[in-house]
Amino acid sequence: MPRQELEEWQWRRLQRALDHAKRSSPLWAERIPDGITSMAAYTERMPLLYKTDLLASQQAAPPYGTWPSLDPVHGVRHHQTSGTSGNPPVRTFDTERDWKWITDTFCTALYANGVRSHHKGLVAFGYGLFAGFWGMHYALERMGCTIVPAGGLDSRTVVRLLVDYQIEVLGLTPSYAMRLIETAAEMGVDLARDANVQVMLAGAEPRSDFTTRTIEEAFGARVFNAAGTTEFGGVFMFECPSRRGACHINEPTVIEEVLHPVTREPVGYGEEGVRVTTGLYREGMQLFRHWTEDIVVKQPHTECGCGRTWDFLDGGILRRVDDMRKIRGVSVTPVMIEDVLRGFPEVKEFQSSIRTVRGLDTVHVKAEAGDLTGEAATALCARIAAEFKREIGIRPQVELAPAGSLPRSKWKAARLHDERQLTAHS
Repeated sequence: MPRQELEEWQWRRLQRALDHAKRSSPLWAERIPDGITSMAAYTERMPLLYKTDLLASQQAAPPYGTWPSLDPVHGVRHHQTSGTSGNPPVRTFDTERDWKWITDTFCTALYANGVRSHHKGLVAFGYGLFAGFWGMHYALERMGCTIVPAGGLDSRTVVRLLVDYQIEVLGLTPSYAMRLIETAAEMGVDLARDANVQVMLAGAEPRSDFTTRTIEEAFGARVFNAAGTTEFGGVFMFECPSRRGACHINEPTVIEEVLHPVTREPVGYGEEGVRVTTGLYREGMQLFRHWTEDIVVKQPHTECGCGRTWDFLDGGILRRVDDMRKIRGVSVTPVMIEDVLRGFPEVKEFQSSIRTVRGLDTVHVKAEAGDLTGEAATALCARIAAEFKREIGIRPQVELAPAGSLPRSKWKAARLHDERQLTAHS
């Protein structure tokens, strides 16, 4: 669709969405200004929506607050955010029409990544309150694929299923992909040789370039990026096979602005900013100009050679504003730490925290490295600390943990815990 037609389509959908919200939602009735007659007027006059606004609404009228545009009795599904940031979860429901739309957004992403009806898919995540890969499961069904739901199975069983059924499409978090690689090695299974995975959707958490390369080499498959949020409902971006890291925005269903993190003014193509989302389809819980905390760089569609007319986020979600921590003046994110730790083949799993030690903020890293002891363990800790200092600019405390002692999860992995308030008084 030519860009002009796409923008006209977005404006028509936005008008309908705003009208529905203003008539039906107490939250939006207070926030939507009168007389929005153009897209420019919308972005200039519509206030930004922050997570604190949604949480305040929920607390005022539990469980969904004053946010819904329909009576929750029409909901057929309930989901909520994972709460990994330490904040209360944001709760949502979806109507039957909402869920069909969410499924469609996942179909768009999967089809773009090469998934077809003859493929077999396995979705390895915990089927719980977190929306996560629920949409992928239903999208695979809708596309005619055979789906194997593996959420309640142990890792060894998942590896056997991948090999026995020659699964071509795999959905999971990057953390769990690394766990399956470790488990397969323990079983003597070469996933690239013995399995048949061709398309991997590894999402729900950030991953470093090193982690992506490790997963692709171990499985012998292309790892694609895609993202959605509980607040928005569907998949708002997916990675293009034609250009590594080009995550096209699903623009017929979402409006994505990129604003400066301080001034809140729009930034141009190629500049970092915070992603601000407006949903165009969801009827039960609508979203207008949601400040996501996601740092992104938008590029024009012409920079990708696939032919789509949808702009893309270069590298997807680069990081989150609320993930970054200042430690002795140095900005540190979980992905930066992962990049360092994954560079050591001895390290099978890790966790990190920020603690106050003798009045100084300090990163504490706990890493699993098999059965290393004595001088070998001491030498590895020293190498990790030195590489951390070289790449990030601060020297951490490094501790080796017993093999298998750190938690593995099919959910989002919380890899950087800020314990400064806890340890400052200890």
